[in-house]
Amino acid sequence: MDIRDHIKASFARQELMATLGAELLSVAVGQVEIGLPMTPKLGQQKGFAHGAVAFAIGDSAAGYAAVSTMTPEDDVVTSEMGIHFLAPGKGDRLVARGSVIKPGKRLLVAQADVFALSDGQETLIARLTGTMIRVPSEA
Repeated sequence: MDIRDHIKASFARQELMATLGAELLSVAVGQVEIGLPMTPKLGQQKGFAHGAVAFAIGDSAAGYAAVSTMTPEDDVVTSEMGIHFLAPGKGDRLVARGSVIKPGKRLLVAQADVFALSDGQETLIARLTGTMIRVPSEA
């Protein structure tokens, strides 16, 4: 199994991503993109995307970006992740673009930018930066 197939299979096992309606849009070495349609059930009291939704897809995008730099025998878990909310999540769709900042043998630093898409325009709504720890894959 190559790393892209490993990531697709792993993503398919994430019940939270399925519950949110998220989909794996692209996988490249060091970069992963996850998207989801915005529905009222994913909003907060003012109708914007709830911060937890932006965090969830951003964390997954950053984590899978880290995994994409490894062999299928390895995986990661998030050790710590910080988020900066930059704008309200207004739009039809959210997209998280994860990338690796610093790969390492045990620890990897990754980030994700989360965008709200509306009428063909992207607005950066959040940036996540965190540390991933390499662990043996269970798949």
